[in-house]
Amino acid sequence: SPIFMKKLFAAISIIIAAIAGLCSCEKDVNFNLPSDITEKVVVDGGIEAGQPPLVLLTKSLGFFSKIDLGNLQNSFLHNAVVKVNDGIRTIQLREYTIDTLNNRYSFYSVDTANPADLTFLGTEGRFYRLTIDYEGKTYEASTKIPHVKALDSLWAEELPEVVDNEPDYRQLMARYSDPDTPGNSVRIYTRRNNEAYLTDRFSTYNDDIINGTTVELDISNGIQPMDTFNFATYRYFKRGDTVTVKWSAIDKATYTFWQTLEFSLGTTGNPFSTPIKVGSNVSNGALGVWAGYSSAYKTLIITQ
Repeated sequence: SPIFMKKLFAAISIIIAAIAGLCSCEKDVNFNLPSDITEKVVVDGGIEAGQPPLVLLTKSLGFFSKIDLGNLQNSFLHNAVVKVNDGIRTIQLREYTIDTLNNRYSFYSVDTANPADLTFLGTEGRFYRLTIDYEGKTYEASTKIPHVKALDSLWAEELPEVVDNEPDYRQLMARYSDPDTPGNSVRIYTRRNNEAYLTDRFSTYNDDIINGTTVELDISNGIQPMDTFNFATYRYFKRGDTVTVKWSAIDKATYTFWQTLEFSLGTTGNPFSTPIKVGSNVSNGALGVWAGYSSAYKTLIITQ
C-alpha cells in the first residue's frame, strides 16, 4: 500500500543517514605509547576463613609482549620477603615452586616445616596486613575477612523455552536475605559435579540497592577465563547435575578490584566502551589485590 511504502522509504532514509553519519565521523586515532614502560609488581593474594594465606607474585607484561607459557613462567617473582600480620602476630611466608609436566609455578604460603605457622588461618572479622619486600621496595595492603550471611535456599527452574534443542537445561535460582547493615559485598562461585569452582563473567555484587531486603536471583554457571563458550547456553546447568554455590563475603576494596577487573574484561574489544582503571589495594604502584574471604556453601542436586 502507499502508506506502507512511505513508511518503508522513511525507514531506509533514516538508516542511510545514520550510516553516512558514522562514516563522516571516521577519524584516524594514533596512540603514542611510551617505550620505556616500567615493569610493575602484580599481587594475587588472599586469605579465606579457616585457610592459610596464599600469595602469587608476578611482574607485569608489556602491551605488545608475546604471551606464551614460557613468558608466563618467567614472570613469577622469586626470593621476595612476604609477611602477613593478623593484629596479633606476624609470620613470614615461604616460597614454593611446583612442577607439572615441565610447567613451573611459584607461590608463597605458610611454612609447613614450622608447626606454629600451620595454625595461622583466616578468621572472620579480623584484619590482615600484607607486606612484601622485593628488590629494595616495599608493598603493603590490608584486607578484612567479613562475616558471611549464607543463602536462604537454592533451586532450579525449567527455561521458558527450549534452548539449543536441549530440553534438560535448567536455570539455577537462589533466595537471599540481606542483613540490615549497608556495605555487604559478595563474590559468587559455582561448582558443577566434580569440576573446579568457577566464576561467571560478572561475579561480584553489593547491597547498594537490596540492603535489608530478601531477593531472588539467578546464578550462572562459571566459565574458564580462556575457554570459548556458547553464549546461548553457558549460564545454565542440566538435569542430573550436582551444583554447589560458594557464596563469599568480601570487603569493599576486594569488591572494587574484582568489579572493575570484570567490567574491564567484559568491555574488551568494544570501541564504544569507556576505559576503566582496575582498582588495587596494594601500595607503591603495584597491581592486583590482597583479599579476604569468608564463604558459605549450598548444594543442590537437579533432579527435575
